[in-house]
This record gives sequence, structure tokens and C-alpha cells, in this order.
Amino acid sequence: MGLTVAVVALALTDRGMDLFQISLLFGVYSLTTMTMELPFGGLADSIGRKPVFLTAVVASLISLALFLSTSDFYVLALSFAFIGFGRALRSGTLDAWFVETFKAAAPDVDVQPALAKAQWANAVGLAVGAVLGGVLPDIFGKVAKGLGFSIYDVSYVASFGVMLGVLVFTMLAIVENPRPKNANALKHGFANVPLVIKDAGLLAFKHPALAVLLASLAFFLMATNPVEVIWPTHAKPMLDEAYANTVIGVVTATYFFSIAFGASLSPRISRIFRRRHAMTLAATFACLASVQIALALQGSIIGFVTVFVLYSVILGVSETPASSILHRCVEDRQRSTMLSLRSLIQQLGAALGLVLAGAVAEIYSTPIAWIVGAVFLLIAVILTLVLAKRLAAEADS
Repeated sequence: MGLTVAVVALALTDRGMDLFQISLLFGVYSLTTMTMELPFGGLADSIGRKPVFLTAVVASLISLALFLSTSDFYVLALSFAFIGFGRALRSGTLDAWFVETFKAAAPDVDVQPALAKAQWANAVGLAVGAVLGGVLPDIFGKVAKGLGFSIYDVSYVASFGVMLGVLVFTMLAIVENPRPKNANALKHGFANVPLVIKDAGLLAFKHPALAVLLASLAFFLMATNPVEVIWPTHAKPMLDEAYANTVIGVVTATYFFSIAFGASLSPRISRIFRRRHAMTLAATFACLASVQIALALQGSIIGFVTVFVLYSVILGVSETPASSILHRCVEDRQRSTMLSLRSLIQQLGAALGLVLAGAVAEIYSTPIAWIVGAVFLLIAVILTLVLAKRLAAEADS
């Protein structure tokens, strides 16, 4: 996936899309993922992890083929819908297969170190892909242009080839016993969506702290998602054309590692706030708001990259406190429902933030859009401070 993530916004700009259209396309991705994740969530449990993952890989191949074939906005929207469809399908499939297979083979061995290695491999794969995705257009861009293609199509063709390799490798290497076919599994998945949303909504309504947390996370995504999507189009004009894409690939890889580093710092930062996770989250959001404004004001690539790395580290810090609060507020029987609602609300916040930021960026500028987004982070700070008071009151009672 890393091969395209570094250049997707640049590839869309090269296809004639403006910032508002780019934001709409990413909004299509978010909304597709959001609407499909709930009904497909239990499908892998019903028909098996391997077939669902293979279907997700095929969806990704279709998405890449559509992207390479067109510059039309509506066909590109279909391509992004297939990306979201594939994301919803593959979410947690091979992770579940790995844990089950590992426990069957070594029931008395702790799976956590193996999962940590898998997460490390995932981060390294994204980072290496991001670097290659940026380097390839700079190396083979002239050849692609000579053949009548965009320079960024090189990265997409490479991604298509790697994805074919994933398809073949999965078919050969992943061994899973066939499960009884359940023709009603998918139908039940869609039928249960309203019930899942209703149950999650009632749970949030009965537990006001959860409702406040989810609202703050929605505003957090409204502010930060546009930065993560649009930044390459803002940074590229600061760079020499000859190596611009390579630098963007390297910065994208650094972004992934910075988030991982921030996540590793999170427990230590929580100790500073005496494990009051809501206060940790409020402080993190406040720092993000100020750094996002600072990022918008950078005019040189060195200043931009420096602030962007700091921004990414703080993003990584924010994940653990939010998850800790959520898991503290729900019981085991409610956990999956609440995680589904969290995913839905975050995707909705990301989609709304992208559309708004895209419109502001197109009318005014990208820095103005990011500064407006920082206001949403300030709202998130206020909500998390309210959450901190509520959680403290609950602890005292």
C-alpha cells in the first residue's frame, strides 16, 4: 500500500483534480469504508479469513486498474470506492488467521512478541513502499511521459505488480481449513447494521463520557485528516522538480515511523499526567492545534519537514489515551459494538473535514484550510476537558 500513499494526492493533481475534488475522492473512500466495515465485519468469521482477504486484494487490483485507466472524476471516485471496499474487507482478516493458527501450533507460547514483529513489518513495509513510491516517478517519469502516461503511473503500475504478488503468495502460503458455507452470512451482516448502530448509540447515550469522547475524536479527525491527505501538494512546490517526489516519499516514510515513535512515547507521557488519560488527550490535542498552525505558516521545506515530523509524533501520542478511555468505559460484551461505532464516527469526521478543508483550500489556500482545522482541535480540547471532569466525578462517586 505504501507505493501509492506517498504520491496519490500528486497523481490526482497531475490528472487535473483540484484540492476540493481530491478531498471529495478521499471522502468517498472514508464513507465507503465506514458503510462497508459494519456489514462485512463478521463475514471473515462466517466464511473464512483467506477468501475474504483474497476478495479484498482483488478489490484493490480493480481500484488500481481503474485509477490507471482514467482522468475522469467519476471513474476515479469508483476507484476510491473500491479502495474503501477492500479496506473494509481486509480489516483484521489475516490478523485473526495468524493468532488462531499461532495458538493452535503453540498453545502455551505468548503471541504478543510475534504480533509486535508483525506490526514492525507492517510499518517497515509502508515506509519502504513510500520511499520507492516517491523514487520511481523521479527515475522513470520521463519514460512514462514518453509513452503518454503520468509520471506517477509508474508507482501505480509497481503497486499493481506487488498486489498481484500478494494475491499469488496468499493463495499458496496461507493455509486455512474450509468453513461451512453460510449463504446468509452477508445478508445477516447488512441486516444487523441498524441494530449495531442502535445498540452503540444507546450505549453512548447511557454513558455520556463515551459520547463526549467520540465527539472529540470526530473533531480531531476533522482537523488532522486534511493535513495527512493534502500535505504533499503543499510541500512539492517548495522542492526542486528533479527530486521532489523522492523527498516526498522519504518524508512519508518518516511520517509512519514518527507516528510509531509517538505511540511508544505515549505511556511515559501518560505517567506525567498521572495516568489521567483525558488530561493527556486534552494536552495532546492542544499541542496538535498549535503545531498545525505552525505547519501552515512554514514557507521552506526544512521548516515544513521539521514541524511535520513533530506533528506526526504528537499524532502517535494521541492514539493510546483515547483507546484507554474507551476500553475503560465499556464491558467486554459491548467492546466490539463500541469499536464499530468509534470507527464509523471517525470516518465520518474525516470525510466531513476533508470536504470542508478542500473547499477552503480551493477558495483561499491550503494553509488557511489547516488553520481553520486547528479550530476543530480546540473544540476537541474543550470536549476532552469536559470528559476529564466527568471521569473524575465518576471515580469519586
